[in-house]
Amino acid sequence: MKVFLGGVIAAFLGLIGILMFFGPFLHLLAGALPLMLLLGGAMAAYLGYDEVKEKLPFSKSKASEESEFGGDAAYKQEAEKYKQEAERLKAELDKAKAES
Repeated sequence: MKVFLGGVIAAFLGLIGILMFFGPFLHLLAGALPLMLLLGGAMAAYLGYDEVKEKLPFSKSKASEESEFGGDAAYKQEAEKYKQEAERLKAELDKAKAES
């Protein structure tokens, strides 16, 4: 409840401040608007850069990226190794349970 009342009071004081200082408020807004557009445009360009880079015809193909990082074969081989290790440990656990 305190936060709500504080928010209502702050909004009311802000409204009174804008009405009392409308000229300087417009001056501040006129100066801040180009800065907001500049920063917003730079952020949008930065976020869209990867999407544009992927669509370019001279970008790396997926096959060359896979060969660069070892491809799927290395991942499958490692996964198989971990599966065998898990099966071995499970067999040891079952053997230990049977002995007790």
